[in-house]
Amino acid sequence: MTEKSDKIQVLNFWATWCGPCIKELPLIEKIGQERSDIRVTLISLDMDLDENPEKVYKFVERKGLKSKVLILDESDPNSWIDKIDKDWSGSLPATIVINTISGKRAFVGRELKEGDLETLIESVK
Repeated sequence: MTEKSDKIQVLNFWATWCGPCIKELPLIEKIGQERSDIRVTLISLDMDLDENPEKVYKFVERKGLKSKVLILDESDPNSWIDKIDKDWSGSLPATIVINTISGKRAFVGRELKEGDLETLIESVK
């Protein structure tokens, strides 16, 4: 995601089998729906353990997710994890917030709690 946008980009790495990921999804969805200055993209890492994307499609439908959902189909996660953030161990969930105009970024490699995402967004403005 390198295109310049006036919207703050929120990229969340998650999986259907990750309890903390599922727990934080409503917080991420809410901010994506309520704020016109934010673009949320949910990046599923489910293909790493199960090569059938149908599980993700069904989950998205069942939960009524409105954010853009991408399914990462990469056989070697270690080849891109450092490119997201050099301090990321690869654990889930993980969220990166990017201001593509200023280039400011904020990364969190843990479950977001109430208010955390808003703080990250403010830090990149």
